[in-house]
Amino acid sequence: MTAEREVWREALGVVLATSAYGISFGALAVAAGLDVWQACVLSLLMFTGGSQFAFVGVFAAGGLAALPSAIASAALLGVRNVAYGMRMSPVVGGGPARRALAAHFTIDESTAVAIAQDDPRLRRVGFWVTGVGIFVGWNLTTLVGALVGDVLGDPKAWGLDAAAAAAFLALLWPRLRRRQAVAVGIAAAVIAAALTPFLLPGLPVLVAALVAIVVGWFNWLETPRAAEVVDGEAGA
Repeated sequence: MTAEREVWREALGVVLATSAYGISFGALAVAAGLDVWQACVLSLLMFTGGSQFAFVGVFAAGGLAALPSAIASAALLGVRNVAYGMRMSPVVGGGPARRALAAHFTIDESTAVAIAQDDPRLRRVGFWVTGVGIFVGWNLTTLVGALVGDVLGDPKAWGLDAAAAAAFLALLWPRLRRRQAVAVGIAAAVIAAALTPFLLPGLPVLVAALVAIVVGWFNWLETPRAAEVVDGEAGA
């Protein structure tokens, strides 16, 4: 029970941090020209923060004429959720109906909390608590942000745009104990940062993901002995 309480504590911490920056999305969506209900529907149906911000960012720059580009940018950023879904499918288990429901809650944070656990049952707890919790919190704060966006002014002045990224980094940091994991993270971050000024929104993330797969697949920086130790720990 102590381990389960720890998972709940970890998941709820991520829920609070991530939900807080839903206020930022609501405010930015209204500033981009959407009304309150349109902003809320985006959060209800799209429910993937990066894609939502990409959508409103492109829409704000070009209006209705930029709508196809806004949709394409959001779709590009949402591609990563397909990989998350493949990873989470055995964790969620159950039949098609349960997996279809879980697909809507498969996001960066729910995946990260789930895979951070060693026990399959705790992985399920982490996934559902984080995914459902963020869904509820994100939609509530989207509504709040859309209603009071004009009062808040620039959401970046409140630091709300960095809350989810900080929470996600806090989850990943303890896992960066091997040179290979550090190399994958650094390579992907450098590539994404370098390409951002030159590529359309969403493309730098996909290129960085490809780099991460290549670096991780070839296992260039991990010695066979280190891999054996890790495998032994996993089987213990």
